[in-house]
Amino acid sequence: MTPQDRATRVRQMGARHDWWALRREPALEPELEVVDAHFHLWAARDFPDPASPGAMLRTSRYLLDDFLADARGAGHRVTQAVYVECGSGYYTDGPEHLRCVGETAWAAEQAAQSGDADGRETISAIVAHADLRHPDLDKLLDAHAAAADGRLRSIRQSAARLENPADRLLAGAAPPGLYADPALRQGLAKVAERGLVFDAFLFHFQLEELGELARAVPGATIVINHLGAPVGYNGGPAKSNQAESDPVFTAWCASIDRLAELPNLVMKLGGLASIVTQYDAHTRPLPPSSQDFVAERGAYFHHAIQRFGPERCLFESNFPVDSVAISYGVLWNAYKVIAAEYSTSSKQAVLAGTARRVYGLPQN
Repeated sequence: MTPQDRATRVRQMGARHDWWALRREPALEPELEVVDAHFHLWAARDFPDPASPGAMLRTSRYLLDDFLADARGAGHRVTQAVYVECGSGYYTDGPEHLRCVGETAWAAEQAAQSGDADGRETISAIVAHADLRHPDLDKLLDAHAAAADGRLRSIRQSAARLENPADRLLAGAAPPGLYADPALRQGLAKVAERGLVFDAFLFHFQLEELGELARAVPGATIVINHLGAPVGYNGGPAKSNQAESDPVFTAWCASIDRLAELPNLVMKLGGLASIVTQYDAHTRPLPPSSQDFVAERGAYFHHAIQRFGPERCLFESNFPVDSVAISYGVLWNAYKVIAAEYSTSSKQAVLAGTARRVYGLPQN
């Protein structure tokens, strides 16, 4: 991506209303309960461009009213959602390693304001950031728990790394070999001892590192973000037998097959509309339909569900990041098309039940 392309795409996240309007679909099976296991909120602000040291990118505005307009306005029955850290609301003073607690406090405020007509909070859980290597980790986790006011469910520390800085957008600059660091593994054990989940974000060519982490800390429940973020789109429909035509899919499948053998790993289904994966729908005159998205990306979802099982899979919107390429309503229609291939109980699990169990969400 060029610097201009990065700047344009970041400004478009959550803000392509006219383009989304070109592809409207009624919600499929609107009575089905949906738990959105991964979304972000942020105010319009400048942040460092991970691809260009010293340069800044200006984000769009995507706040609680924007998310609720998507979640409630598309016709899907989104009863609960999991807020995932993204650098919003950090404290601007105090010890550096504790400034991320500001995001948890801010997310808790948003959750308290997210009640539906019956007063039930839509934002039911918070995934906070922490550097698990820090020697004062216990104090940080205590502070997150206090700030979350009962909503803290998981900690996330990204290991996502793209060696070419030009390929990075909002992520991709993590230090190499982060999940192999003994200090991080000790920190992960502390997270698990507290009954918290760990959300892991890295790219498909790093998935073997995640497998080693899961083996090293078998007591930790680790949620793989964004289907392991496969990078590389071949420009056509994804097929389950595409071994010769799509080496990215082939390599990803091999890693997924190995990871699925580890019982402490859970798969978050989503993130494949992100432009970092090289999906190209954001460049098209018309947004993709749900059927288009399933044809082009569905093989990844099906392979993960078949290997991990519905009881270890949960859908995510990854909004507003994925909104550059697809609207909220169409995305959840695509997920329902995918889920329809499985039994009623399995469909309920991937759409809501697994997320509620993994993140310990209150029953609505």
